Amino acid sequence: MEIGMFLLGLGPILWMIVALCGLKMAGHKASFVAMVLAAVLAITVWKLPLLDTASAALEGFAMAAWPIILVIIAAVFLYNLSLHTGKMEVIKQMITSVSGDKRLLVLLIGWCFGGFMEGMAGFGTAIAIPAGMLAGMGFPPLLACLVCLVANGTPTPFGSIGIPTVTLANLVGLDNATLAFTETLQLAPLMILSPFLMVILTGGGVKALKGVFGITLISALSFVLPQMAVAYFVGSELAVVVGSICSLLVTIVVSLRHEKRCSTPSEYQMTVREKQTISVSEALRAWSPFILVFLFLLSTSKLVAPLHTFFNQFASSVLIYTGEGGTPYTFSWVNTPGVWIFLAAIIGGFLQGASLQGMLHVLKGTLIQMSRTMITMLCVLATAKIMGYSGMIASIANMFVQTLGLLYPLAAPLIGGLGTFVTGSGTSSSVLFGNVQLQAAQAIGADPYWMVALNSLGVAVGKMMAPQSLAIGLVAVNESGKDGELLKRVFPYALAYLVIMAVIAYFGMGLFELLPIT
Repeated sequence: MEIGMFLLGLGPILWMIVALCGLKMAGHKASFVAMVLAAVLAITVWKLPLLDTASAALEGFAMAAWPIILVIIAAVFLYNLSLHTGKMEVIKQMITSVSGDKRLLVLLIGWCFGGFMEGMAGFGTAIAIPAGMLAGMGFPPLLACLVCLVANGTPTPFGSIGIPTVTLANLVGLDNATLAFTETLQLAPLMILSPFLMVILTGGGVKALKGVFGITLISALSFVLPQMAVAYFVGSELAVVVGSICSLLVTIVVSLRHEKRCSTPSEYQMTVREKQTISVSEALRAWSPFILVFLFLLSTSKLVAPLHTFFNQFASSVLIYTGEGGTPYTFSWVNTPGVWIFLAAIIGGFLQGASLQGMLHVLKGTLIQMSRTMITMLCVLATAKIMGYSGMIASIANMFVQTLGLLYPLAAPLIGGLGTFVTGSGTSSSVLFGNVQLQAAQAIGADPYWMVALNSLGVAVGKMMAPQSLAIGLVAVNESGKDGELLKRVFPYALAYLVIMAVIAYFGMGLFELLPIT
């Protein structure tokens, strides 16, 4: 009976994989069917009343619309507006002036700048904006998405000023800084591997590392070591932001030195327009939306308590789910990343020379461009809420705990990954499975910090494959509808990451318990 419930609980997830990979179905269609399937199973098998099922879906719609869809539309609007004003060409020229080598550009934009966007805003911005920039520079669209999906996984537990980790720590009653440090320890091998994989993908094989191996390693270490230090001494909030900025600065310096000393092989040389002199004022105007995003999100985060508290009062809490265990869903009308990114885009757009009419035209085009993605997000989050409230998620997790016993750490990252695959969110995965991981730690006598952090470790692989992530990347490069093709391309790497995670989870547990940090 329990095995049957386990398999049925996996039904919507398995359907998404089959629909996207096997049937080549568009993401918005596949996710709609998954939502219907989850609802039918919840009502017929898990005996969730029809009204509760409907209200669970409605809560998912609300969560998708605010803040997730809002922030993604804002991020794509910001990028499209920079294209409209022509300032994205200035940004591209500045970046390509550092290096014309595709391998180094993918590190600067996908790894460093993408990590910064994840740390500041999250919710898909770290996929949409860097992928759009790379595609605009001439990278094949699906390759641009693929390298950004690989890059985006490992920073996700610290996205949007550390929200996933802060949420997880509060949920299970663990110390934020200790949990953040533990997560970084677990993620470190993959954070070092990811830039190498991005270079290999960009160059079409391991041979692409020739001549840039050292730079790639430096780019990786200059990200993970500062992140680890900030996580240990401060906590999760700025860990990825500091790590990405350090990595960006260091990677720029070593890339400039590389350009002076070595010539780039022709197959890796990016074709760029004739370079023109860019004044400081023009550079500031071009970068102004991104600078404002950093300033707005930083100044309204928990790190600036007075402003954070002031803006947080503009919120409404509504009890949407009608069943047992429902809690009010809070709409933060001002202090949410999407609002600040929109504001940064509008102010930055004016600084870049855009008119109000031009901005409205770009916004209309962005909404049309994002229409299918919005449907996908609404359906995916509704599916997640139905699965969570009905008990389908619990059935999946409990089966793993009961079956594996002391071997459970091998599966712990997979559970975190499943949560992120379904919801597209590291925070949602924390909410769904945080207590499951804590209970498993207590059941097998493992360190609670290590076990709970494994949920965040799995978030990295779930983020790479989540239908939400695929849709965001594809819409940014104008390739909507190729979700299945992109999933096929990212799946082998996600599977390899999952195997590495299992090894880290099981064999690292004993070493971690020797560290005097918990």
